[in-house]
Amino acid sequence: MIYEVRTYDLLPRSLSEVIKRFSEGYEDRKKLSEMAGIFYSEIGPLNQIVHIWPYDSADERARVRKEALSLKTWPPGIGKYVLRQIVEIYEPWPISPSLEPGEWGPIYEFRSYMVTVGRMGEYLSRWKTALPGRAKHSPVSVVMECDVGTASKLMHIWPYKSLDERAKIRKQAEDEGVWPPKGDPDMKVLDAMENKIMLPASFSPMQ
Repeated sequence: MIYEVRTYDLLPRSLSEVIKRFSEGYEDRKKLSEMAGIFYSEIGPLNQIVHIWPYDSADERARVRKEALSLKTWPPGIGKYVLRQIVEIYEPWPISPSLEPGEWGPIYEFRSYMVTVGRMGEYLSRWKTALPGRAKHSPVSVVMECDVGTASKLMHIWPYKSLDERAKIRKQAEDEGVWPPKGDPDMKVLDAMENKIMLPASFSPMQ
């Protein structure tokens, strides 16, 4: 299983039109393969959408994308609104659940970490130990490592019912000492961290 994560930075005040055109084009595109979800930024970088496409393999991705070029409605005619596209291929960690459709949000926190070079295995080990305790408070949607795109990058996505719920759960997990993952304090494992709050588009399989 791989996940193609496509991040588009858009022209100001173009989001509603982009979402509309994407929704219309997706009606035909989803007959070839369905996306896991499409989200737009609420807190963090403005005018941004992220859509995530699961594939069984790189070969399946190539085949489906080639077939999609024959569709009259795909790509969905949003090029003039897009300032920048970032395409990354991720592999989920062995401890990660799969992205599944359903009403998990509507608040989705996307967290991206730059892991210190050579320390991904150590960081995975820490997650293996800590995640069961953290998951008792709320589930993670996915934990995945970038394979093509940005080296040493980890992305994890957490759904919440509200920002208040997010704050409450994170405080509980920290107060109980189950999160964040712990390890040798003298061993550096992270170089940079960023997050953003995303909301699902109305037609996103993940809500």
